[in-house]
Amino acid sequence: MKKVVIAAALLLSSISFAQTVEELKAEKAKKAAEVAKIQGEVDALQAKIDAFPGWKFGAFGTIGANFSGFADWYSNAVPNSSAGNIGVTVNGYANLDREKYFWRNSGNLNLGWVKLDDKNDPTDDTSFRGTTDVFTITSLFGYKLTDKLAVSTLGEYRTSFISNFNDPGYLDLGVGITWTPIKELVVVAHPLNYNLVFSSTGVDFQSSLGAKIVAEYNKTVGKFKFRSNLSTFQSYESSDLSNATWINSLGFNIWKGIGVGLESGLRVNKQETFNLALDGAGNQLYSSLDATPSVIQSYWLVGLSYGF
Repeated sequence: MKKVVIAAALLLSSISFAQTVEELKAEKAKKAAEVAKIQGEVDALQAKIDAFPGWKFGAFGTIGANFSGFADWYSNAVPNSSAGNIGVTVNGYANLDREKYFWRNSGNLNLGWVKLDDKNDPTDDTSFRGTTDVFTITSLFGYKLTDKLAVSTLGEYRTSFISNFNDPGYLDLGVGITWTPIKELVVVAHPLNYNLVFSSTGVDFQSSLGAKIVAEYNKTVGKFKFRSNLSTFQSYESSDLSNATWINSLGFNIWKGIGVGLESGLRVNKQETFNLALDGAGNQLYSSLDATPSVIQSYWLVGLSYGF
């Protein structure tokens, strides 16, 4: 009889525990549904806020860094050494939207440094040296013809930031049409654009008249923030004076604006390639601008990101 009572008690205890777990799961599901509903209401309110005309500001960036040290690590090419890499990117915008006109401003900064200290070579350079060096600011003003089409004027400036600031530097000034088929996408087509090149060192940096095409896409979905910018200039004088730059940035928010970021860039610019590509002796690598290939320059950076 005693065994029967114990068995019954254990059975009732297990049934009670099972019921408790099921009740907790049901309560959890109910709370999750309430949170989803509240989040939907918050997103709807934010959409209404974003729809109001006026200045809108935003920025996010990425920081990547790694450091290493070796002591008698002979499988390494430099067995006694220390090394480090640091990369920083910042993307920001300030946009004004009114009933009859808009003014969109954006900027991109990407800086990188690297060092390698060979402990067995007292004459080597142990300082951090600049690697990636990109600085771009853009200002676009448009007078609206319709909700999606506007006559516009664009100013875009590109150069390096750490070293050789404005040497070379590129300033595009032009007029044409801006198309905004959706809120996240802006396409600029300026058939009348002057590409002004500043340089004190290059012998074949030339300014010219041409057409400017710019496409920028910005999108935020949940914890993801994405920006893609394609900027091209087609010279009417010679294709050798044309250029194109495509930069993509992605940020994933993990906690209170802190997350993981990725940025990559591609560029084709024969004037840069000819004037800045040097051989081992410090001489120009290519014999002339015409003989210079259309080299695809590239960079990428992965690291911690912060958005606000």
